[in-house]
Amino acid sequence: VQLQASGGGLVQAGGSLRLSCVASGRTFSSYALGWFRQAPGKEREFVAAISWGGSAYYEDALKGRFTISRDNAKNTVYLQMNSLKPEDTAVYYCAADSDSLHDYEYWGQGTLVTVSS
Repeated sequence: VQLQASGGGLVQAGGSLRLSCVASGRTFSSYALGWFRQAPGKEREFVAAISWGGSAYYEDALKGRFTISRDNAKNTVYLQMNSLKPEDTAVYYCAADSDSLHDYEYWGQGTLVTVSS
């Protein structure tokens, strides 16, 4: 599985962005999908995940601002980010796995989100 993330950019605090991640492969609908982020000087952290059945999970601090969704017909997973804050600045990575919502085998290349104050 190959993953291609896009949609990052520069946005002012309070703004919104929608990240997309397109996956190759014919079994996309059976994969768990996740979004992670890594801020400068920090470790990578979990953002959100969505199961093959469509159940969504979020880092507690991001609930209510971020929404993960998937479109199996387009082999795409999305991350809608609202009310962005400067501390959301990071490289965002999408990931996929056929078995787990917690440990991902496949990773995209990352897309940079910069939130200015």
